[in-house]
Amino acid sequence: MLRREKEAFVSQIREKLMNSSMVVAVNRTPGITVEEITKLRKDMHDAEANFKILKNTLARVAIKGSALDSMEKYLEGSTGLAYSNNPVGLAKAISKFVKVNEKLTILGGIMDGKVVSVDVINELASLPSMDELRAKIIGILTAAASKIVRIIKEPSAKIARVIAAKSSCEK
Repeated sequence: MLRREKEAFVSQIREKLMNSSMVVAVNRTPGITVEEITKLRKDMHDAEANFKILKNTLARVAIKGSALDSMEKYLEGSTGLAYSNNPVGLAKAISKFVKVNEKLTILGGIMDGKVVSVDVINELASLPSMDELRAKIIGILTAAASKIVRIIKEPSAKIARVIAAKSSCEK
């Protein structure tokens, strides 16, 4: 790769990382296959996230002097960076893959400019997705609305039952 190609590549990666709300560094062992990495990338894409394997020197240049500067401690050995504007989706995708594939380990990350540990990433992975939260809210609102309708209908239903009981007693 020529120097100007490297500079363009680094600036492109820097822009993507800086525009992401969460960046996670993962360590990969030499035994991981291309198919496994391809599956990880597909899972990441489904979660609106990206995964990039970079040379550590290029990654250091990309994060130098930015809010991601504290990620430099994770850039040792074979490292990959996962990034996204959907922290929960990213955490879910990477945690799910790491549970199945022991050749990849989460080192840590940065979320909104703050360093996050592996424990925080795993906690994010256990949160419900936005779709699940929306479904729960809609369920709560629907249940409340049906209760209100029942409460409003009840007085007239009582009157109807009293009249029906009265008319059946008269017969």
